[in-house]
This record gives sequence, structure tokens and C-alpha cells, in this order.
Amino acid sequence: MNRLNPLVSVIIVNHNGKVFLKNCLSSLSAQSYPAFEIIFVDNGSSDGSTDYVRTEFPSARIIESKKNLGFAKGNNLGIKAAKGELIATLNNDTKVSSRWLEELVRIMNSNGSVGMCASKMMFLEKPGMIQSTGLCISRSGVSWDRGIYETDNGQYESVEERFGPCAGAGLFRKKMLDEIGLFDEDFYAYLEDTDMAFRAKLAGWKCMYVPKAVVYHYHGGTGGFETDYAIYYANRNVLWNPIKNFPLLMLISSLPWIIGRNIAVVPYYIIKGHGTAILRAKIDAIRGIPRILAERSHGRGHVRDIMRFVQTWAPMRPHPGKEGKVKKYINAK
Repeated sequence: MNRLNPLVSVIIVNHNGKVFLKNCLSSLSAQSYPAFEIIFVDNGSSDGSTDYVRTEFPSARIIESKKNLGFAKGNNLGIKAAKGELIATLNNDTKVSSRWLEELVRIMNSNGSVGMCASKMMFLEKPGMIQSTGLCISRSGVSWDRGIYETDNGQYESVEERFGPCAGAGLFRKKMLDEIGLFDEDFYAYLEDTDMAFRAKLAGWKCMYVPKAVVYHYHGGTGGFETDYAIYYANRNVLWNPIKNFPLLMLISSLPWIIGRNIAVVPYYIIKGHGTAILRAKIDAIRGIPRILAERSHGRGHVRDIMRFVQTWAPMRPHPGKEGKVKKYINAK
């Protein structure tokens, strides 16, 4: 294995995202980094995505599923097939800068304790607006993207340790994944990257934010904004996350935030016309608690390291916006 330029396996999970693939795969083909493979995992698409990739990007390895397995399991399929020492997960609705992989690998190579790297993600439709500079975490269990909706004035230009990367454009050390496990498939979609970051932190791994690894993302291009799909999985998993991952004393002391938030969002989404989705999310979350308790992380030596990144507050709606923007974008293509 080339220690200076280790092989990177770039995994793209796709479900009916053909409209986004030209931007995504063309920008990957123009990378300055010399050693990477593309693994395209198709989750039961019906829009001709796989035929398009076979024809236009024949070097990509394609894994096809007959049904939509979700973001977590889709990525796991790709990871299991990957040959790389490093694993990059990339949303299909992205366009990456030419030095994206080179910058991520440079920081990953700088320290053996770094197991994750976070990209600087910008809005594709508003390139001067930040979408993510790494994950934030609150005592309620909610995670969100640091800097989201801020104008980029150079306020996040330092390489620094963060809680975890957004898996829409993250880099992971395969050695770390072999130790802590892959994405939790019970989460299906949303907060699966937060769950992984927790497990990594509890095992002593670090995440570094890499500001020169720039990605442009059509935020919500696949899952949409405030769709029943997004509301269900995000609000189900937001209860599972702290129950599974918070160290015991942190979990007990955080119960007022956890209970308060899970109650508060119910009338909020009912008023916005998503009553069925939010009620189903909370009912299924409660039903799943016994299974999640059995999966609790057992790392104990790095609680203080985690607490450095925990905030007492969180935005009520960590993924704001309108699905109509996505529909308008797709129709314009």
C-alpha cells in the first residue's frame, strides 16, 4: 500500500438520482488525487441511473440492489466491497472541488489517531453559503451542521478537531471502521453519521475538519426538505442516538433535554401538516428502545473528549428549507 497516496474508495449511494450524476461523477473524474476508485451503489432506481453510469462512467464499479436499502445499508454494501485503506462517502447530489480528496487524505495522513475527516460543504445553488463544516451535537441528541446558512466570510478556514463529519462528504479510515463497525443499518437514514461519530469518539478516534476540501451540495436533493420521509427518520433516530451513545451519567443528566425536545416537536410538525409522520416516528422510536439499549456503546475513557463538543441548545429544525426547491431544480434540468 502506498503510504503517501493510499487508495481511497469513494462510495456514492443513489436512488433515482440520475439528474445529479453528471455533476457528481464528472467532478470526481477531475480529482488531483491519483489513487481512488468509485463504487456506485444503486438502491433500486427506476430512472435509468445504472445504465447512465455504465455508459458515461465505465470505470465506476456498480453494485445494484433491487430495493431501496437506505443510506446506511447502501454505504455498508459499498464499504464491504471497497479495496481502499480510506473510505469516502459522497452524496449523489454533490459537485466536488478538484483537490477534495487530496486535501482530505493529506490531513488523514498527518496523524494516525485521525479516523474521520469533515469536508467544507457549500450550497450548490448558493456557492457563497455554508452547508456544513462538521457536525454539532446537543444534549437532546440532535445533531446539525456547523455554520449552516451562514455566508462564507472565511470564519471556518482553520483545520481543527470537530465532533464528526457529515457523511454526505466524509472520509473514514478503514482501520477505524473495522474496529467500531459500519453504519448502523437500524438508523436507515439520518443521524447515521452522528451515531458513527459517537462510536468513534468513544473508541478514542479524532475527526478533523478540512476547510480546503470543498464540496458543493444540493442540500436535500435526494431526501427532500420537510418530507414525511425526512421527518420520520430524523425524528425517530434523534431519540435512539442519545439512548445508544451517551455515556450513562451524560444520558441521565441530559434527560430533561431529550424528553423536552421529543415532546416539543410533536405539536410543531402536527401544525405544519405532518402529524402522521411525527407520531409514527415517536411511536416507533419508543418501541425500538429495548433493541437500542442492547446496542449501547461501551467506550468509557473518552467522555470528557465528547463533552467538549456537546451544546445545551439545538435548533428546533436542524434541516430547514422547502422541498419545492428540489422539485424546481429537478424540473429545470
